[in-house]
Amino acid sequence: MSKIDQIEGAPARDLANAIRALAMDAVEQAKSGHPGMPMGMADAATVLFSRFLKFDASDPRWPDRDRFVLSAGHGSMLLYALLHLTGYEDVTLDEIKRFRQLGSKTPGHPEYGHTEGVETTTGPLGQGLANAVGMAMAEAHLNARFGDALVNHRTWVICGDGCLMEGVSQEALALAGRQKLNKLVVIWDDNSISIDGAVSLSDITDQKARFAASGWNVLSCNGHDMDDVVRAFEAATKSDKPSFIACKTTIGFGAPKKAGTHKAHGEPLGPEEIAATHAALGWSGAAFEVPDAIRAAWKKVGARGVKERGAWADRLRASEHKAAFRAALDGDNVEAAIDALAQYAAKAATEKPALATRASSGASIEAMFAVLPELVGGSADLTPSNNTLAKGTEDFTPENRGGRYIRYGIREHAMAAAMNGMALHGGVIPYAGTFLTFADYSRPAIRLAALMGVRAIHVMTHDSIGVGEDGPTHQPVEHLAALRAIPNLFVFRPADAVEAAECWQLALLRDNGPSVLALSRQATPALRADASANLSARGAYELLPAEGGESHVALIATGTEVALAVKARELLQAQGIPTRVISAPCFELFDLQDEDYQDEVLGDPSEVRIGVEAAIGQGWYEMFAISDFIGMVEFGASAPAKDVYAHFGITPEAIAEAAKDLLED
Repeated sequence: MSKIDQIEGAPARDLANAIRALAMDAVEQAKSGHPGMPMGMADAATVLFSRFLKFDASDPRWPDRDRFVLSAGHGSMLLYALLHLTGYEDVTLDEIKRFRQLGSKTPGHPEYGHTEGVETTTGPLGQGLANAVGMAMAEAHLNARFGDALVNHRTWVICGDGCLMEGVSQEALALAGRQKLNKLVVIWDDNSISIDGAVSLSDITDQKARFAASGWNVLSCNGHDMDDVVRAFEAATKSDKPSFIACKTTIGFGAPKKAGTHKAHGEPLGPEEIAATHAALGWSGAAFEVPDAIRAAWKKVGARGVKERGAWADRLRASEHKAAFRAALDGDNVEAAIDALAQYAAKAATEKPALATRASSGASIEAMFAVLPELVGGSADLTPSNNTLAKGTEDFTPENRGGRYIRYGIREHAMAAAMNGMALHGGVIPYAGTFLTFADYSRPAIRLAALMGVRAIHVMTHDSIGVGEDGPTHQPVEHLAALRAIPNLFVFRPADAVEAAECWQLALLRDNGPSVLALSRQATPALRADASANLSARGAYELLPAEGGESHVALIATGTEVALAVKARELLQAQGIPTRVISAPCFELFDLQDEDYQDEVLGDPSEVRIGVEAAIGQGWYEMFAISDFIGMVEFGASAPAKDVYAHFGITPEAIAEAAKDLLED
C-alpha cells in the first residue's frame, strides 16, 4: 500500500479504484471501448488531479487553469470518470452510463466543444501531445505579455505507446525541447502493450533516450506507487525543461486474467472478469455504484481550486491589463486589423500592383500585425517563400517569450497541431506558412481543427503548377480539392492583392473553424479597381460583365487563373461573343449563399460555363454546374511556369477555344 493512505479523508487507492470501476462498467454496458488504459493509469491520474492539477470543476473555462490533455484518447473513460467524480456538471452518472451512445456527453473519444472539461479532441494518436506543445507555447507567450498574476499554469499530458510511435510525436517533442517549455509535463503510460500484443512486436525504441536527446528532463516512476508518482511529478514541476515521465503501469490493472495483456486494451472485460477484478481490488457494489465517502472525497478534489480561482479573479479585477486580457481571451479583438486590411485593399485597388498573391498576403500581414497583438505567426522553415514575417517582428524563443514569430522548423504536422493547441488555449490567433503541396503533412491536424471549430490560419504558398522549375513534387494538383473536401474548412484562393486582403479579413473574422489561404509563387495582374466592399465574402462574384448583348459564356476561375480568364474574355469579346468572368475565391462561402444570389452569379443555365483552375476539377461540376473544365488531369512538370501552363493547355487561347467549341455544339 502506498504511503499516501488518504486523500480528502478517504482511502487513496479507493479513489483510484472508483475510476477503474466506472471504466469497466461503462465499457461493458456499451459493449465497446478501452478499459485497460484507464485501469492502468488510475493511480497516477488520482495523484495528478488530487495533488498537482490546478483546476476548479465549477468553472471549466477558468483561463488560468492547468490544461490536461488525454493524448491517448481511446482511454476516454479515464477522463470521463475524472470529470464525473470531481463534479463537472456535463458528465453526470447518466452520461457515464450512456458512454459511446448517440448524443451523449461521453463519446468514444474526447471531443472539444462537446463536453466541458475536454481541452482538445483526441483519438488520432500523437495529436494531443502536439496540441499540448501549442498550449504550452500560448501560456508562455501570454505570461510574458500579462505576467504571473494572470497567466501562470502548466500543461499536463497523458500519452501512450501509440502516441509516441506516430511521427508527429518526434516533431512535437523536438519543437518543445528547442523552446524549453518547462511548464509542459508529458506522462507516458508505459504499459508495453498495443492492440496487436506486446509493443516489442513492432517497436524497441528507447523513448527516454529519445526525449533526452531533444532536451527534455526525463524521469521515471512506478505508476502504481502513489508516493513514487508524487516524487516524479514534483521533480517535473521544478525543471527548467519540458518533462517526460515514463510511468510504468500494468494495462487493465487488477483484472486477474487480462491485466498486462492486449485483451484488456480495446474490448469489454466481460461480467466474470469484472467480478473477479472487484474481488481482487476489494471493491464492492453494483455496476456504476461509487460509495458515498469516495464520491465526497472526489468532490473535495474538484473544489480544491475554488480559493485559488477566486484569488485569481481578484487579481484580474485589479489588473491594469484587465481589458486587454479579456479582449485577448474573447478572441474578437480584430476590428483594427479589419480596418487596416481594408485600407491596404483600397490602396491596392488604386495602385494596381502586379504581385504574387503570397506577396499580397505578406503585405496584408504587414498592414495588420501591429494592431492585432494576439496574432502569432510562423513558418515551417519557409519564411522568405511564405512571406509570413512582418518587418521588425521578434522570434518567440526561450529568451523572448514575448516574440510573436515561431520558427517551427521542417515540421508541418506538429506546426499545424501546435496551432490547434494555441487556438484551443485562447489568447492568441495562430497563423503559419508552408507550401500547399505540403498540406498533406498538415492534413490530420487541419481536419481536427475543422472538427473542433477552432481558428487556425494556414498560409499555403506555391499553390499550383506556377511553382515551375521545382517540378511535380512541389506542384500541388489534387490539394485544393482534397482540402475543400474537409467539412468546416474554408479554402481561400485570391486572385490579386485586393482579394488577398479580403480573404485575410474573412479568415480573421471566422472564429468557428480553420482557413487555408492558397497563394501563388508567380506574379499576377491587379484585377479589382474597387475595394469598397468585400466581394470575396460571398465566395464568388461577377468580376467583369458581358458586353454587347446577353452573355453567352461565363468563365469561372480562382487565383492566378482569374487573370487568364480575363484575357480569354477579351479574345471572345473581340470575336463578338459576349463573355463574363466570375471570380470564385472561396467555394465554401459561395455554397453558404442563398439560392437567389447563387442564381444571380451563375446566370442562365443555357449559358456556357467553363471552370478554370490549375488543379484537378473535382468539386467544380457540383459547385458551379460547369459545362467544361480547363485544368489538370495529371501531375505537373519541371519547367518555367509559363511553359508549364502552355504545356498543359491552361492558357487564354485554350479557354477561348473551349468556349467556342461548346457554343458550336
